[in-house]
Amino acid sequence: MDRREKTALTDITYVKLVSVGSVNPNNPLSEQSIEQQVQVLNRCLNEYPKGIIIGKDVTVGRYMIGEHELTMEKSTYHIGFKRKPAWEVDSK
Repeated sequence: MDRREKTALTDITYVKLVSVGSVNPNNPLSEQSIEQQVQVLNRCLNEYPKGIIIGKDVTVGRYMIGEHELTMEKSTYHIGFKRKPAWEVDSK
C-alpha cells in the first residue's frame, strides 16, 4: 500500500522556477555553479515541504564560434508547493 500523500494541482499555492545550465556562450557556467543549481533542485524535491515538478522548459542555444558549432542547453523546472517553504524565505 502506498501511503505517500498525492498533491493535486489545485493544492499548489507556490511555484519556484529552478534553472540548471546556461545558454550564454559569453558567460559559461562552471561545474561548481551547475552543481549548486542541481542542489537547489534536489532541495526543492526532497526537503519539507516536498515540491513536485509541474512543468519543464528546455532552452537550446546553437552558436558558431569560428568553424566550430557550440550547442548549450538550459532546463528550467517549475516546482509546485502546497505552501512556500520556510527555507525559501530564509535564503533571500
